Amino acid sequence: MKRRLIFAALATALCLPVVQAQDYPNKPIRIVVPFPAGGTTDIITRAVAQKLSEEFKQPVIVDNRPGGGANIGADHAVRSAPDGYTLLMASTAHSINATLYPKMTYDPVKDFTPITMVAETAQVLVVHPSVPANNVRELIAYLKAAPNPVSYSSAGNGSQPHLSTELFKMMSNTPMLHVPYKGGPQAMTDLIAGHVQVSLATAPSAVQNVKTGKVKALGVSTKHRIPALPDVPTIAESGLPGYEASGYFGLVGPPQLPATIVNKINAAVVKIVREPAMSKYLSEQGADPITSTPAEYGSLIKDEVEKWGKVVKATGAQID
Repeated sequence: MKRRLIFAALATALCLPVVQAQDYPNKPIRIVVPFPAGGTTDIITRAVAQKLSEEFKQPVIVDNRPGGGANIGADHAVRSAPDGYTLLMASTAHSINATLYPKMTYDPVKDFTPITMVAETAQVLVVHPSVPANNVRELIAYLKAAPNPVSYSSAGNGSQPHLSTELFKMMSNTPMLHVPYKGGPQAMTDLIAGHVQVSLATAPSAVQNVKTGKVKALGVSTKHRIPALPDVPTIAESGLPGYEASGYFGLVGPPQLPATIVNKINAAVVKIVREPAMSKYLSEQGADPITSTPAEYGSLIKDEVEKWGKVVKATGAQID
């Protein structure tokens, strides 16, 4: 009798994930954003979350957990139950942190289940209107001639804007003083106010401020110009040949997330991102909509860890 009960319990335990997956979702889903509200990751996540809520007929909540260069939010997500009700919107910071932080509570590659890419973004090299430069070449000359290092803002230590600017400094052989903030919105606010002079801001954070003339755009970080700012050249063509730095955003889940749930979320998000209205919205924000299979996104994360690891070592970037 006891043996029969044990077998029954084992059978129930083995079937439980399948049952949960078939019933998924039957309660609210939470997407962790490891940055403050109003930044690029937040803008992209809220757009997707709204449509995902309509698709799944369940509330999809955006949970902002900033701090630690995106580590606090990621640490929360990785410790969540593998049931699909807590996900993480990962950004390039997720890959950068693997090298930037000597001690991590998680492995960005091994400890997360990739689901799908959502968007690729450019960064925009923007300056305060008072800076006497109208292209990258003039900015480099201005930075070299300044009696004291010109200050630049970033979304925080170890963020992609931080590392991308350090790469810019290295390639252009220019001095700049890093002023880290707790997120992109704060970094942009102080640039507009003139407390700092330069920033390599993610496109969704910069585009509207460029269009309203609050900041001046000198170049975009990608290989090609972006639809949101068609008249702004790339940094490479504007004065620093060979420069390129793109950002990627995608959904990941905690380890051991069942494949049936992963595939269900993937199918829904891919459908949402490919909708003309969503693609148009993301493009207008300066984000290029892009989707993938879970395996493709997993490979990209590995490639990004390797790529940014080389940048960290080459620039000597450190957590201040």
